[in-house]
Amino acid sequence: MNRQELVDYLRANQIWAKRTMGQNFLVDEQALAQIVAAADIQPTDTIVEIGPGLGVLTSELSKRAGKVFAIEKDDKFAEVLKTQYTSSNVKIINQDALDFDPGSYQLKANSYKLVANIPYNITSLIIRKFLEEENRPEIIVLLVQKEVAERIIAEPGDMSLLAVSVQFYAEAEIVAIVSKESFFPIPKVDSAIIKLKVKSQKPKVQRREFFRLVKFGFAAKRKTLENNLSAGMHIKKDVARDIIKKAGFEAKVRAEDLSVEDWIRLFRHSGLDAESTTK
Repeated sequence: MNRQELVDYLRANQIWAKRTMGQNFLVDEQALAQIVAAADIQPTDTIVEIGPGLGVLTSELSKRAGKVFAIEKDDKFAEVLKTQYTSSNVKIINQDALDFDPGSYQLKANSYKLVANIPYNITSLIIRKFLEEENRPEIIVLLVQKEVAERIIAEPGDMSLLAVSVQFYAEAEIVAIVSKESFFPIPKVDSAIIKLKVKSQKPKVQRREFFRLVKFGFAAKRKTLENNLSAGMHIKKDVARDIIKKAGFEAKVRAEDLSVEDWIRLFRHSGLDAESTTK
């Protein structure tokens, strides 16, 4: 629906976008088509959608997929959606997506796709939840803030804790940039469609200790990795420098210069890997 049709629909149903829930409705048909195309939906696919709102994306997903689980936290929107999808391949789940358990709906690892225009205020939480799930999706296609998408796909030299956290689990790419004018209400920033191809095998490291090391490395942005590891691990600088050199890096390297593979190599020499496996 176009912008005016959307406004009329909202008024007719006595509902409105809630800023506190990050609700911005997509009114750009081209962007909608790009999201659906990026997911490469087949008739046998099962889709999980977060924050369906008025069901604009839900409708397109249901035309292509075998089953759609649409998770809507807002009670009013969930009520309206349930009246629209009474006997279709869409199941409306009135729940916070952060509490959603794929296993409860017989969704196994790599057996479904996550496709959504998610509230921006929970972007990082949603991505982390589904990437860390035992029953994780095969592909994730999300409409997110442009700045966040750019941080996720960053390369060595511009890496961040978010980039490492996502690229540890998936291959990331930006499919398209979406103007803020494509939404109602109009947000303050542009958006991007991001596609995450989830790795079938997670890197074989102790994840808790691995990310503990990564967090140490990014603790103070302007400091070298040597200084950050020294402070975070409570070791002397020369010990931190020795760990870095043994992993094959220059002494003055910074956290943003390392790829996920580099971090794994550093972890192998940190002592945290051996420590975690003996506990």
